[in-house]
Amino acid sequence: MAGIVLLLTTAACSGGEKEGGVTVGEKADAGVPQVTISPGDGNQKAEPEDGVKVTAAGGTLEQVTVTLKGKPVDGEMAADKASWKSRTLRPGSKYQVTAIARSPQGKTATVNAAFATLKAPKELDIVDVTPSKGEKVGVGMPIQVVFNRAVEDKKAVERVLDVKSTKPATGAWFWANDTTVIFRTKNGEYWQPNQNVTFSAKLAGVKSGKKTYGVDDFARKFRIGDSHIINISTKKKKAVVKKNGRVVRTWPISAGKGGRVVNGVDTYLTTSGIHLTMGKENPAIMTSEWMGVDPKDKKNGGYREVIPHAVRISNSGEYIHSMASTVWAQGRQNVSHGCVNSPPKDAQWFYNWSYRGDPVIITGSKRGLDPMNGWSYYEMSWSKWVKGGALDRPVTTG
Repeated sequence: MAGIVLLLTTAACSGGEKEGGVTVGEKADAGVPQVTISPGDGNQKAEPEDGVKVTAAGGTLEQVTVTLKGKPVDGEMAADKASWKSRTLRPGSKYQVTAIARSPQGKTATVNAAFATLKAPKELDIVDVTPSKGEKVGVGMPIQVVFNRAVEDKKAVERVLDVKSTKPATGAWFWANDTTVIFRTKNGEYWQPNQNVTFSAKLAGVKSGKKTYGVDDFARKFRIGDSHIINISTKKKKAVVKKNGRVVRTWPISAGKGGRVVNGVDTYLTTSGIHLTMGKENPAIMTSEWMGVDPKDKKNGGYREVIPHAVRISNSGEYIHSMASTVWAQGRQNVSHGCVNSPPKDAQWFYNWSYRGDPVIITGSKRGLDPMNGWSYYEMSWSKWVKGGALDRPVTTG
């Protein structure tokens, strides 16, 4: 990328310029610092991913300002103040640059430049982020980011993803596929309760693939609420709920009865592992269609039920929900198709009390929980999760 080299003298300049004018490409007073701006003045093909670089020879930079529509662009000054580098630039945009340098003799140079960046033939955008804006969530809540197209250069994109929390945490990014990346905290170390979290992505100007650039930055703030930890034993048939480490409620449950094996998996068993609450439905319509059985086919286990106060905990149809018809079995026998049947009063309380992202730790079942079944990401080992990131590194959020 072409740069522009400018020298500004405080006495007379060559080339017939007025006193205090700019001399380009000629030898000027040795006491005046030389300033180089790249991309050069008037450059209409500046590549967004390269940003702006300003250097000073024979002096140090006192101030560098890069603006887009009057708003300043982030950049970083080198420790020796001999150079300054901006972040990536928005494609298809016009920028103004002003730089001031000073020599050891006290002479200054002020340089101005303007240029435009290339337009993006293909645009990379964030189309969805979970959790929602301002949402209060549980201590296990992941941050899930979905892009509008496949990300080829995952390292370039991951470098500009940032998570900040008012109470420090260690986490890592994991690419579930080419369009989805997920952040969660370290195994056994959930978010600390009652704090603010901010996710930001400085995507503008990031080259994510061939002729593909991010065009807009993104930011999302949400809040971690109280610590809600739910422990459910399918053997003891009991749910124990803690708020900030203290037991606040217990109730009898009836879990999956088992007995329907498909491809070696008993689909009627509740899965054991660390689930996260994913959403609420009141009512939830549950049918046998998930197992390929017509709801009207009662002989082969067909069913259609309207279930009140249901909190989803996986993508395989598991909920903690109200079930008045199995109160007789709750605390005594597992009779469900895999859900956690609960007394109506307790299910309603849990429905109203829980956040999305609350850990639900289920034990006692022989059926394991897949890490990608819903938001069950804590089922994956920490080392494997970290390696699933493009940069293969943990992140500190404090």
